[in-house]
Amino acid sequence: MTTSSAVSSLEMSQPARKSRLLNPGWFLVTPSVALLLLWMIVPLGMTLYFSLIRYNLLYPGENQFVGLENFTYFLTDSGFLPGASNTLLLVGSVLLGVLISALLEASEFMGRGIVRVLLISPFFIMPTVGALIWKNLIFHPVSGVLAAVWKLFGAQPVDWLAHYPLLSIIIIVSWQWLPFAILILMTAMQSLDQEQKEAARLDGAGPIAIFWHLTLPHLARPIAVVVMIETIFLLSVFAEIFTTTNGGPGYASTNLAYLIYNQALVQFDVGMASAGGLIAVVIANIAAIILVRMLGKNLTDKP
Repeated sequence: MTTSSAVSSLEMSQPARKSRLLNPGWFLVTPSVALLLLWMIVPLGMTLYFSLIRYNLLYPGENQFVGLENFTYFLTDSGFLPGASNTLLLVGSVLLGVLISALLEASEFMGRGIVRVLLISPFFIMPTVGALIWKNLIFHPVSGVLAAVWKLFGAQPVDWLAHYPLLSIIIIVSWQWLPFAILILMTAMQSLDQEQKEAARLDGAGPIAIFWHLTLPHLARPIAVVVMIETIFLLSVFAEIFTTTNGGPGYASTNLAYLIYNQALVQFDVGMASAGGLIAVVIANIAAIILVRMLGKNLTDKP
């Protein structure tokens, strides 16, 4: 009886399968899916191929298969550990932007609308332009704004990009990504029940207690989304480093993205750069999986 029912269900599923394949929507979606697969698989396949051979643009005829040698060289390169640690520090800067955004949205003060507009404006500036503004108008040790402030108080101006290169990059990146967090959290704050806040005030709760017990739990999901998206993008910060410090002094402000660029377009070692690119992809996917799991757990929790 069970066998006959299974056969009948199989016979019934075959026409349904044929009708599904003949559905016009399937034919309409196929070109875009095929193009997307080619767009992803072809570059990934070429990168994997170049990572397994010794390929330098200065010696294009030497295409010797070396296996995992490029991966070993990249992982043992003197710039890998500084680049990886600097990448993690840059990603950690997202917490600073989220904290500032959460405090801004939770606080009520005169001129908050103007402050919002000023903090959102960096979102409309290209990363290269923003980095040049910070380099030449703010951090410059002679003609920068900070140098003028230092001189006003009789102090010696600081060459930020030379003495504090990584901190300078973190400030620039935080300034550029702060508007994104503000926009997301600003939208989330619109759905916060104001009656709960008024009831908490009437019960004697102060601003810190309201922020910790009402505002922060309400912003937990938007904060998780902001942290996930910004982390993925901050893993590939490049324009700010290239425009301001060129990864220096030494490897002080080098991250993985700039280290791969240095291997590929400065030393012309395509094989090692391809291996580094695959390593960076693996690290980015691990970070994304962890953040997605954290976000999914956060979304399934009861508010």
